[in-house]
Amino acid sequence: MSISNRIKNITAGGSDGWGVFNRARKMISNGEKVIELSIGEHDIRTDSTIIEAMRKSALNGNTGYAEMQGLIKLRNLIAKLNEEKTGVKTRPENVIVTPGGQAGLFATHMAVCNEGDRALYLDPYYATYPGTIRSIGAKDIPIKTEAKNNFQPTFEEIDKNAHGAKSLLINTPNNPTGAVYTRGTIEGISKAVIKHDLWLISDEVYDCQIWNGKHISPRSIKEIEEKTLVIGSMSKSHAMTGFRCGWVIGPEFIIEHMVNLATSTTYGLPGFIQEAAYFALSQGKEGMEKVSLPFKRRYELATKILQKNNSINLVPSDGTMYLMVDIRKTGLTGDEFANLLLDKKKIAVMPGESFGQAAAGHLRIAMTVSDKIFEQSLIDICEFAENI
Repeated sequence: MSISNRIKNITAGGSDGWGVFNRARKMISNGEKVIELSIGEHDIRTDSTIIEAMRKSALNGNTGYAEMQGLIKLRNLIAKLNEEKTGVKTRPENVIVTPGGQAGLFATHMAVCNEGDRALYLDPYYATYPGTIRSIGAKDIPIKTEAKNNFQPTFEEIDKNAHGAKSLLINTPNNPTGAVYTRGTIEGISKAVIKHDLWLISDEVYDCQIWNGKHISPRSIKEIEEKTLVIGSMSKSHAMTGFRCGWVIGPEFIIEHMVNLATSTTYGLPGFIQEAAYFALSQGKEGMEKVSLPFKRRYELATKILQKNNSINLVPSDGTMYLMVDIRKTGLTGDEFANLLLDKKKIAVMPGESFGQAAAGHLRIAMTVSDKIFEQSLIDICEFAENI
């Protein structure tokens, strides 16, 4: 008996990028103390009022099948917030609620790509991007961005790789680099989308975590409004990672087909979780700022610590909950450094190679522990780098 080529090809026969993280979790399960600076899991837990909203909803009987496309009042609110952000008329029919942003990434690629189509994405990238594209049978095509350009993608680089492509996946603010795409960058992306008749999939789950610049959704560019699919999520904005509540915003006709896909796969999202999301979004910006402010503070702390180190260079960042640091002066790859750091110091970080070749020789460090632990961990990482 054999299994499908599609599922065998998800990792293309190589690593899925989560090796160091998985090793750290195994060490923790065996009773070892490990400081995890690897995954985007907030040290601030979900606000108790959000949990109470979910509890009340469940106790009131909202435990049956929910609307497949998502609760109408939640979709109304998501549409309203996106319209305020982009200036584009948005209706609940333009929104489908998904089990997290990851399910939205899968659904959008399933909706716009046929098996064998070329699907573009920017390198560095979130570790699941190539596997998501391969899982629907498309060909994943990375487009390299460069540190010297602050990891901002250019029209020229997209243009030379886009011949015959069907879609382009972007992520701003960017995980892992922290880059927030400028107006000029978004306009260059728009130009490439128009020239090559691409679907643009815009992952915007970190749009609430910015300390320099301003988030610009490509959906606000009129010329590509009907060619853009936006991924959103409650995970990062409200520390609701385990709730698995996300959404896709796009043209009504394509959302209709995504509902058909949901009927055949996820069968929607529990109503009590959607009620919790509705409650959280209804509280306005205050709750989101409470979640995001620690990362700005820790970035400033990291800047002070790392500027004194000769072996590690901080890549300038404008947002998200991560640091990107260049460790090539140590002579080690990101994989080598991260694995040694875990063995010697019991600190888990993500090697840059988990996010593509453009991030090779780098580390992604999650700013997701208390200030005190974060500060000491960075000092330990710096000392480790100096004494390799």
